Amino acid sequence: MMPFKFLTGLLLPESFMHTQFFLILATLVALNTVIYSALSLIHIIPKWFRASWLRGRRQRAVTRSIYPDAPK
Repeated sequence: MMPFKFLTGLLLPESFMHTQFFLILATLVALNTVIYSALSLIHIIPKWFRASWLRGRRQRAVTRSIYPDAPK
């Protein structure tokens, strides 16, 4: 059977978990996780091009298709 002392803390004592340093470190890790996940989600969604929604000056005034009467 394992001693009870082994179950109280594997790497750090419990008193270290209540220090100001550990609180700041945990906050920075949480912020880093939120920022990383937000950037990952931004890379997953497709790009949004404003030019595809609005007709700009890049659109031709005259149809240059082989079917000139085709709808634009």
